[in-house]
Amino acid sequence: MEDYCSDCKKTTVVVLDHSSGDTICCECGLVLEARYIDETSEWRTFENDTNNSDPNRVGGPVNPLLAENGGGLVTLISKPSGVKSLGWNHVGSNKDPDSSLIQAFKSIAAMCDRLDLVATIKDLANEIYKKVADLKSTRGRNRDAFLAACLFVACKQEHKARTLKEIHSIANGATIKEIGRNTFFIEKQLKEIGESMETGATDAGDFMRRFCSRLGMNHQAMKAAQEAVQNSKELDIRRNPTSVAAAVIYMITQLSDDRQFLKDVAIATAVAENTIKKSCKDLYPYASRLIPNWYAKDEDLKNLDTLCQ
Repeated sequence: MEDYCSDCKKTTVVVLDHSSGDTICCECGLVLEARYIDETSEWRTFENDTNNSDPNRVGGPVNPLLAENGGGLVTLISKPSGVKSLGWNHVGSNKDPDSSLIQAFKSIAAMCDRLDLVATIKDLANEIYKKVADLKSTRGRNRDAFLAACLFVACKQEHKARTLKEIHSIANGATIKEIGRNTFFIEKQLKEIGESMETGATDAGDFMRRFCSRLGMNHQAMKAAQEAVQNSKELDIRRNPTSVAAAVIYMITQLSDDRQFLKDVAIATAVAENTIKKSCKDLYPYASRLIPNWYAKDEDLKNLDTLCQ
């Protein structure tokens, strides 16, 4: 498969990273497309046009998390206008027991679409929701915050971490604090049933490639930023991972001909401009240990002095 690479200035061989959904140039490693869509047909197939049964995809795809029919054919009926509440409650008592799960899965799918997340993350978020919901311990919790927290945990588990701010932006009004509380609750519940998910601590490297791609950084700058973040793990830098990533990107871009404005870095990383400035100030004393010398020499780093004050 070939495509035009803006970094190589020519058509090159590209590969599809199925775990992340990225289209990547084989020669320089540039992410040409952040997420590809599989548009292949999902229609039912017919064999020999006979009356024999055909097991291929009749209705929707089967979902093993649903108890009744796997979600293949489901119709949800809303309350009709003018119907007395008592009668409708009686009808509602016989509704599909999977309906609440289906609605939750639809909400998770919608959030995934808004963040351009791949299907593996969506499926894992559904699985996490089902496991915790089965414990009957979610009553009284903000539904949107709980669903968002399931997605947050799934992203970390799949090593495609998203920031709480990014998750908050698609959480239908749930606050960052509520999402954080529900994340702690979910991880605690899973641990109690012996299904703790090893998400590990989030670090700046989890966000770097995505942030760099948003800014259209070239391959050299992106590689330098990733190395700098890796080097930061060996230093005592008391800043959250997102702030470190934003500061590293800003410093790296100021050392190249393709400089980025502070406001653009702030938008791409969802970190406040003032926070980026403070983080740069914290990182500057370690600049020679952070930024690889193949990208910038010690005399070049002096140009960051004014920037990081």
